[in-house]
Amino acid sequence: MEPVLGMVGPNPSRSRRMILRSNGILARHYALDPLTGATTHTNAQLAAQSIRGLSRPGFNLDQVDLLACGTTMADQLMPSHAVMVHGELGLGPIEVMAAAGICLSSLTALKYAALGVAAGEFKHAVAGGSEVPSGLLRARYLQPELEARVNALEAHPEITFEKDFLRWMLSDGAGAALVESAPPPQGLSLRIDWIVERSFAGEQAACMYAGAEKLADGSLRSWRDFEPSEWLERSVFVIKQDVKQLNAFVMPLTAEKGMREVLKLHPELKPSQVDWFLPHYSSAYFRERVARSLKDAGFEIPYEKWFTNLAQKGNTGSASLFIIMEELFRSGRLKPGQTLLCYVPESGRMSTGFMHCTVCPSAS
Repeated sequence: MEPVLGMVGPNPSRSRRMILRSNGILARHYALDPLTGATTHTNAQLAAQSIRGLSRPGFNLDQVDLLACGTTMADQLMPSHAVMVHGELGLGPIEVMAAAGICLSSLTALKYAALGVAAGEFKHAVAGGSEVPSGLLRARYLQPELEARVNALEAHPEITFEKDFLRWMLSDGAGAALVESAPPPQGLSLRIDWIVERSFAGEQAACMYAGAEKLADGSLRSWRDFEPSEWLERSVFVIKQDVKQLNAFVMPLTAEKGMREVLKLHPELKPSQVDWFLPHYSSAYFRERVARSLKDAGFEIPYEKWFTNLAQKGNTGSASLFIIMEELFRSGRLKPGQTLLCYVPESGRMSTGFMHCTVCPSAS
């Protein structure tokens, strides 16, 4: 990993192994040339590549009438990520929607697609999530000050979650889903029963951010308010995280309180009725804390029902939901009538999303 991303300063990272032991991630995927470090795919290109994989007998991309895309950071400030993906695909005139946010943005895009199809406005909607954080993980964007702080890691392990943590955790990736009003003629499909999203920004300041600096009062100072020379000097565009806030609030809010919000809308939902639980979390460090928070909400799900591919795919942000779902869907383990409960937390300003799906047989 480090030869690809580059070393910060003259020496290898002293915290890398410590971070890898904590997050449990064994593999990374970068849209970078391993020899030169040059970008091989833009975010839009990677998203378009995943969408091209949706073709099947009886359907082609020319039939798409809605494209909804989510990502954490587009390749550019403007225009939107979704129109850039549309351009990469070369499709005719369609409706396009870009969902802003971080990990939850792809589920927001999927909800937009599902509601549009349910309303009868769209027949073949595509929703996707994609991330290419590797460009900002390269050494030239990170300050040498990080190495000076490594000695404090053992006494203050939360420091690993700031800059160096993200270097050894994030992966590039993309995924997409085709949303239609009925099952396809062949093969299994997933019926979206409902999607519930909640923001707790009214209770919390920003926790994960880029293009800004967090002030003592919790507000963000925008990149626009810095001198251009400060953008690099202060790592303004590097992804950062308030780890004390993360540790204190991400699970109580996104898992426990989020599940309580779900149960207000769907009191009929019971843990025993969930066949598969698909959680997105950034590190194995959070696995037990997710379980404990769900239990505190009265919704304990045994680990044998969990499905995650974090170890091999890494944390791919908004793409994670689709990458997890795709792997389970192709595994041959799903049976008609089974149910899936998906969980996507976002630490940006503490948001959460839950989706319930049912496995359906083919229409034929």
